[in-house]
Amino acid sequence: MHTKALLAALLAPAAVSAQLNSLAVAAGLKYFGTAVGESAVSSDSAYMAIVNNKNELGQLVAENGQKWDATEPSRGTFSYTQGDIVPKVAKANGQYLRCHTLVWYSQLPNWVSSGSWTRATLQSVIETHISNVMGHYIGQCYAWDVVNEAIADDGTWRDSVFYKTFGTDYLALAFNAAKKADANTKLYYNDYNLEYNGAKTDRAVELVGIVKKAGAPIDGVGFQGHLIVGSTPSRSSLTTVLKRFTALNVEVAYTELDIRHSSLPASASALVTQGNDFASVVGSCVDTTGCVGVTVWGFTDKYSWVPNTFSGAGDALIYDKNFAKKAAWTSISSVLAAKATKPATTLITSTVAPTVTASTTAAPITSTSTSTSSAAAATTSAATGAEQAHWGQCGGIGWTGATKCQSPWTCKVSNAYYSQCL
Repeated sequence: MHTKALLAALLAPAAVSAQLNSLAVAAGLKYFGTAVGESAVSSDSAYMAIVNNKNELGQLVAENGQKWDATEPSRGTFSYTQGDIVPKVAKANGQYLRCHTLVWYSQLPNWVSSGSWTRATLQSVIETHISNVMGHYIGQCYAWDVVNEAIADDGTWRDSVFYKTFGTDYLALAFNAAKKADANTKLYYNDYNLEYNGAKTDRAVELVGIVKKAGAPIDGVGFQGHLIVGSTPSRSSLTTVLKRFTALNVEVAYTELDIRHSSLPASASALVTQGNDFASVVGSCVDTTGCVGVTVWGFTDKYSWVPNTFSGAGDALIYDKNFAKKAAWTSISSVLAAKATKPATTLITSTVAPTVTASTTAAPITSTSTSTSSAAAATTSAATGAEQAHWGQCGGIGWTGATKCQSPWTCKVSNAYYSQCL
């Protein structure tokens, strides 16, 4: 039955629109995932229809619920009410779970950030926190962000309560405590602006060396990827910086990707640039052996953290506020499909777009809903002969959408199942 369903999905003459996690896996990544806002899980069914679609999102991370202020608000008193929300969703859907975060200067309860500590007393606090939190989620997390943002923007060590007390010794302390708490999860250092390959990146390379020299385990480095439209490094430049870390024998991943417009509303050309920027980031991951996956920091502009942090900026994600796919989604899907060695397609079968995903991997075939507007757009494109934008699909087995590209792009064959406008 599985084989027959697969062949039917691949060969049926219907509009085809592959989903991101299925494409990512076919391209050799472990996952394409998202951060999930805890408050939306029980309040927004349209949001959760996308979150629950494993073919679209194969990995989840709790946006805030596992941070120190949520899990240990007072010393020795642990709470997992918020922290358990997203892990329960991931478990129910069979999605990977990234866990975030253990030792970070921000979102610390006041009793930690303003306490008077000796090395011995703060070490006890760190070890107790890590042991309890990781112990609660033992066996559930693909990876833990053990230390987060230990480096300041200028490349110096961040002046946190941890650094003031230990210098850099707290780094190995935290990684050793994490390994003791769960020997089977991947242990990451996670930070932003590493993508620019400057002084901060150099310091992160040094950090990996410090941890390893101390005999502590470190398995990965997370590139947060909080970037700006038009200022995102090129695909080749990003690949170069990722490989600086894989050369240290650690894996890498994009862990909090969003690419914000500096001002709104975004122009049509700015939307295209944003799509190209997302393509560069995702492309660098698939170009780098040892880059395991991409996580967007939320997938819809409806719930983005960006507008509340960067005044006047926003629309940084791959779905708009009404859950319609943006040009950024198309550019990501195109890069992944072009890289894929195995076909991974989604068959649109009705106006409400229930999807059946077929893949040559062992992933089960499931059914879920995507936006009506996306399905309608695919149908309209095929009916009217509209031209595809840069990065858009323009051909392949089962494709019935537009086969012409907007100038100056031309339709180029990537494989039998996928051609795109390049």
